[in-house]
Amino acid sequence: MTQGRAAVFDVDGTLADTNYLHAVTWWEAFRQAGHRVPMRAIHRSIGLGSTDLIARVLGDDRDQEQDADLSSAHKTLYATYFDRLPALDAAGDLLRTLADRGWTIILATSASGTELAALRRAIDADEVIAATASSDDVERGKPAPDPVEEALRLAEVPAERAVFVGDSVWDMKAASAAGVTCVALLSGGIPRADLEEAGASAVFRDPADLLERVDESPFA
Repeated sequence: MTQGRAAVFDVDGTLADTNYLHAVTWWEAFRQAGHRVPMRAIHRSIGLGSTDLIARVLGDDRDQEQDADLSSAHKTLYATYFDRLPALDAAGDLLRTLADRGWTIILATSASGTELAALRRAIDADEVIAATASSDDVERGKPAPDPVEEALRLAEVPAERAVFVGDSVWDMKAASAAGVTCVALLSGGIPRADLEEAGASAVFRDPADLLERVDESPFA
């Protein structure tokens, strides 16, 4: 392996302000299928892959034959926002700053295909994104370490030469399991205490706050 350094980023809730769009569109997908579920349960599950999210919200005793239709409905509803997905303030500037400092930028996200393309358009920093580890590239999604380990493989760096930035408990658990230093952002709506308990070594408000205080962070 090389002696480079990798900055591995989650996308939804970390670089793009999309967690609540996911929560609303999952809520509507569940409603259309006849399920009444609390929005808070969906929000706390954002960051999991579709099957794991459905299992966490509906339980293991659900009719699993509905899973594919629920996932498809969510994707269709969420796709209506593709032309206006909002990047979080300074998200692109943060990636460019870290790249200028010698960090290899890798995205590790559950998003793939046209959804990932829409997110990358919103962030508008493709020139510094070296690679993406998407849900299509691994057998297990977060909180399993697979997406983070795939990002490390793409960056060709060991875990101790990487920092992971995410916004969910699942992000922190995945990165911790991979042996990577975890930085958490509050921009996804998850409480600081929960993120720290899941493994965050530093917590910042959002990408703009991390950029402003980058020399006080694990990226220093």
